[in-house]
Amino acid sequence: MDISSGRPTLGASRISLQNRMGQDPWRPARLGAKGKKALANSRDLGRLIAMAAPRRFKLALVQMTCAPEPDENLKKAISRIRESARAGASIVCLPELFRSQYFCQGEDAALFDLAEPVPGPTTDALTKVARETGVAVIAPVFERRAPGLYHNSVAVIDSSGDFLGLYRKMHIPDDPAYYEKFYFMPGDLGFRSFETSVGQVGVLICWDQWYPEAARLVSLQGVNVLFYPTAIGWHPVEKKAYGAMQLDAWRTVQRGHSISNGVYVAAVNRVGHERPSSGGKGIEFWGSSFVSDPFGVVIAEAPAEKEHVLVAEIDVGRIEEVRRNWPFLRDRRVDAYGGLDRRFLDAGS
Repeated sequence: MDISSGRPTLGASRISLQNRMGQDPWRPARLGAKGKKALANSRDLGRLIAMAAPRRFKLALVQMTCAPEPDENLKKAISRIRESARAGASIVCLPELFRSQYFCQGEDAALFDLAEPVPGPTTDALTKVARETGVAVIAPVFERRAPGLYHNSVAVIDSSGDFLGLYRKMHIPDDPAYYEKFYFMPGDLGFRSFETSVGQVGVLICWDQWYPEAARLVSLQGVNVLFYPTAIGWHPVEKKAYGAMQLDAWRTVQRGHSISNGVYVAAVNRVGHERPSSGGKGIEFWGSSFVSDPFGVVIAEAPAEKEHVLVAEIDVGRIEEVRRNWPFLRDRRVDAYGGLDRRFLDAGS
C-alpha cells in the first residue's frame, strides 16, 4: 500500500513505506529535486481528477450500533458499504472508532489492545471492499503509531482501493465519559483534504466539529464535502433536562460550518446505549446523522434511535451558486485575524 500526502501520485512519484522507514510515514518528508518533481506530478494528477470528478454524486453515511466484538463491527461496516454501493453512493463514511464500543467512557490501559497499525487489518479489509465496489471509504481507526503512542484517526481510501492518506484527530476532549486524552495523542498532521474520485473532500473527527477554525482551514483547501465521523450522545441523567438543547447545538454548529464556508457537511454518528463493563449508566448515542448543503439546509437526516444508511446527493454546482450570493470567503479580512493564534486576548497584551 502506498503512502500519500493527501493527493494521489503517479508511478515513480509514489512514496512507499519501505523508502520512508525510520521516520513517521504520514509526515511529508523534505523534498529534493526528485521529490519536487514528484510533487508537481501529484498536483497535475490532482487537477486532472478535479476536472474529471462528477458534478453530482451520492454519498452515504453509515449510522450503526457497535458491538463489543471488533470483528463483528467490521463485518457489519463492510455489509453497509456494499448496501451503500447498491444505493448508488460513490463515497461512504463510517462513524468514529466504529470497530469497538466507545471505550473512552473510562480509563483502562488494557484497552490499548484495541489499537492497530495503519496499514493494518481494518484498512486492508476496507481497501478490498472499496476496490470491489468502486466506492471511496472514509475509515476511522484507533491507530497504534508506536508502542505507547496512539491516535484517533481516519484513513481515506479511494474507489480504486488506493490509500490516499491519514488524518489524526486534532482536538482531544476530556469530559465525563469522554476521557479521550488518556488514550489519544493530539494529531500532528494538520488539517487536511484529500483528492478522491468524487473530488476533493475534507475529514475532521467528532470534537473537531465544535471548532470553526478547523472547518475553515479544511474548506480553504477547496473541498466540496466536509465529513465528520462522530461518537456523541447523552448522559442518561441529563437527557430529560438538556438532551434537546445538546442535540440542537450539535446540529447548529455544523450547519454553521456549511454556511460560513459554502460547503456540504456530512456528520455520521453511531447509535445505541452503550454501558461500560466497569459499570455506570453509559452513553445514549443519539444517531441523527445528517447532511447539510452550502446554505445550511439539512437535505438528509437519519433517525435518532436506530441504524440507518443515509444516502444524499451532492450537487457541486450548488457551492458556486451559494458562494456567489454569500461571498464570505471574498470578504474575509485575512490581514486582521492575527489574534486567532493565541489562547486568549488578555487585557493590555
